Amino acid sequence: MENKKHFFHLHLISDSTGETLISAGRAASAQFQSSNPIEHVYPLIRNRRQLLPVLQAIDDKPGIVLYTIVDQSLADFLDTTCAEMGVPSVNVLEPVIAKFQSYLGSPSRRRVGAQHALNAEYFARIEALNYTMDHDDGQMAAGYDEADVVLIGISRTSKTPTSIYLANRGIKTANIPIVCGVPLPDSLLTATRPLIVGLIATTDRISQVRGNRELGNTTGFDPGDYTDRASIAEELKYARSLCARNNWPVIDVSRRSIEETAAAIVALRVKLR
Repeated sequence: MENKKHFFHLHLISDSTGETLISAGRAASAQFQSSNPIEHVYPLIRNRRQLLPVLQAIDDKPGIVLYTIVDQSLADFLDTTCAEMGVPSVNVLEPVIAKFQSYLGSPSRRRVGAQHALNAEYFARIEALNYTMDHDDGQMAAGYDEADVVLIGISRTSKTPTSIYLANRGIKTANIPIVCGVPLPDSLLTATRPLIVGLIATTDRISQVRGNRELGNTTGFDPGDYTDRASIAEELKYARSLCARNNWPVIDVSRRSIEETAAAIVALRVKLR
């Protein structure tokens, strides 16, 4: 018998932007393959007047309610009303805050949007993102000694998305394509500040990704050596030799997500400090 997808309503209520809730809701939903959520996001809900139409929407389309509201009286009102409607509600941050309070021995500040404060860390992320976008795919080669990390690799080894992910954590990241026979910039070879990491993958993986990329090209486009496994093997051999010659660490991204690759790079930074 065919396994049909089940859809359910997922109501996400936040007194801030809702980013935390969206991530939590999607992470939990992903564990249930036969059920797909229909998301309803309600950001910046900070008083009863704003909450009442949300509760009406929940009553019209019952489902699971996840929320992050630091005002305890408003959270209690939401929980009570959901219980009266027979709808499950979960304060996503409360169990975490309770554990922090227990361990640290002090109460939380209960400040709305505290995670988005414009502090030094926030501005460091913006600076890192600007740097990373300016130094994507070998651009602005003169500034590599300002980077925290430089990623090198042949085409389709996830250099750009990994760079952006690291930049979102405040790590200035440049990336440079490796092309057989084309020397790397002198400014990279003389740079002393950044951690330089080579990204590689299996021949089959790169051929598959490159092939998928070319599906949208104009009819009659000849990818030539771009997807040829023998040519890719030569590119990878050249990339490995460059890294070995300069004693740069190498990470195989074949079976890693962007997050896992970034975590490995962060671990390398800590280890080599």
